Amino acid sequence: MAASAEILQKYEMTIGIECHVQLATDTKLFSPADNDARDAAPNTKVHPIDFGLPGMLPVLNRRAVDLAIRAGKALNAPIANVSRFDRKHYFYPDLPKGYQTSQMYQPIILAGYVDAPLEDGAVKRVRIEHAHMEEDAGKLTHHDDYSLVDLNRAGTPLIEIVSEPDMHSAAEARAYATELYRLMTYAGVTYGDLYHGNMRFDVNISIAPKGSTTLGKRAEVKNLNSFRSVEHAAQYEFERQVALVEAGEPVVQETRGWNDDRGVTTSQRSKEDAQDYRYMPDPDIPPIVLTDEEIADIQAGMPMLPGEYRESWSGLSLDKSVVDTILGHQEVADLLQQTYRLADSDQGGVLSELGVDKQVYAALMRRIFNWFASTPGEMIDLACIRSGLVEPRRLVHLALLAEKNEISSNNAKEIFLFLFDESFAGKMPRDIAKEKNLLQVSDESAITAIVDDVMNDPASAASIADIKAGKDKAIGYLVGQVMKRSKGQANPSLAQKLIRERL
Repeated sequence: MAASAEILQKYEMTIGIECHVQLATDTKLFSPADNDARDAAPNTKVHPIDFGLPGMLPVLNRRAVDLAIRAGKALNAPIANVSRFDRKHYFYPDLPKGYQTSQMYQPIILAGYVDAPLEDGAVKRVRIEHAHMEEDAGKLTHHDDYSLVDLNRAGTPLIEIVSEPDMHSAAEARAYATELYRLMTYAGVTYGDLYHGNMRFDVNISIAPKGSTTLGKRAEVKNLNSFRSVEHAAQYEFERQVALVEAGEPVVQETRGWNDDRGVTTSQRSKEDAQDYRYMPDPDIPPIVLTDEEIADIQAGMPMLPGEYRESWSGLSLDKSVVDTILGHQEVADLLQQTYRLADSDQGGVLSELGVDKQVYAALMRRIFNWFASTPGEMIDLACIRSGLVEPRRLVHLALLAEKNEISSNNAKEIFLFLFDESFAGKMPRDIAKEKNLLQVSDESAITAIVDDVMNDPASAASIADIKAGKDKAIGYLVGQVMKRSKGQANPSLAQKLIRERL
């Protein structure tokens, strides 16, 4: 039932995303039960409050409120001075009390926005309608003729971030989900373990003819836990709905699931409207009352967020892929920010110490960024960054050795990895290069002798003839022979210069 590319061009998709973010608290939203249920046996991280036993009254987790306030800052959204909890009376078989505690009428986080960078360098601004606090439900496991319930997750504190329907392509949806993940993890709101469901995306998709001012019926694809799934599910659902409309069939408002193995969405249940949930104020939980001073104090300790890093590094002319890779690890981003700012107003005399100006320093920083971005994640020991073993001055000094051709690019990368080795703790890169015999020879007289030997070698005659005939690439053979005879220590640029002089 796939539609052709030509037919797809007639329609525009509209996407809104609801994201459930598990808050990084030690205990649950309303009970003192352990909030970390990873690898725990079923129904072992529970409390009588989670079981909904008679007489059990909820007690709001203050840490969850603080994290929601931090999330608001990351979402460029104001925090409500007064917010309240409501009971959502949709039947949850994995919530024993028979309802979910949420915030329908007075959410804690008000309207904001997220600026999501796109692959082409543009930025998509997605408005946030609001974000509210609520508790998570448990987990059902279905078998042939029975189901099992695990309440370990029941009562886990969440914020649900509700976007406006501002996205109009699968790529925009992926970019938004990715940036939202970065914002929530950098702000310390969530651990961000997608595998264990710390963040789950519900993607609402509708289609309409291009130019139409009326949105079509939407389908909601539930519980996506990867950026790839968000993109692929959105694109599949767009094409499915276009095919239905083109065939004269209606699009049904419903909840659908995503089968990642098959790459398709499947119907789960018809979608309820708000009145079907029968919300009512929760009489057992007092309102959350916050002063402006209290909100400002909690948000004052926020770390730098991804957009602030991008803005700070904008003058370095880095590829977007490099920046994205660096932002994949907050510890790396923070280390490189410290390194970049080391030269601000010649802080600590680093420019004077190195004998470089700010333009050269920018070139050094580009080298350092590229080293981190091109190194597989498993080879970068984040513990070495946290401990201070890999620190700014060592990185800058290594980059300067490479910039001045005192070490080759390959040797620079090798020494870069040595910085993560505790056996080299406290040693500056030049000391490591000397110890490992990795310094390049830039003594012209020493390299001249090797170049003369290579040029006089009968095996070089064919390459020399090729170069004289205009086949300039043949010089690579001669440079390679110089490097081989110098055991990799000759400065290749100097070797090439001397070879050309002799030709």
